Amino acid sequence: MMQLHLDEISAHVAPGAHAVLMMDRAGWHMTGKLQVPDNITILPLPPKAPELNPVENIWQFMRDNWLSNRVFKSYKEILDLCCRAWNTLINQPWKIMSIAMREWAHRF
Repeated sequence: MMQLHLDEISAHVAPGAHAVLMMDRAGWHMTGKLQVPDNITILPLPPKAPELNPVENIWQFMRDNWLSNRVFKSYKEILDLCCRAWNTLINQPWKIMSIAMREWAHRF
């Protein structure tokens, strides 16, 4: 799936442009099996630096508020509840900003 993701991003990079993707060091992001398109560079985040990857706080917020302390009955229920949590969150852009904002990144 990561390969498909990179290929899709590559297809949307303007001709003559280059994309730099910042990624954590998850195994599927850094595997040698990926064929990174020529118009993409992967910039890995330093290990053990969650403060540089604000999406981690968003996933934690979703788990804390909508997905934790549950016993799922089926795979379909997992997907349905994850989609409901995601859709609830994207309808609250101010919440996403408050979770993901890094004060130190806005000082310059």
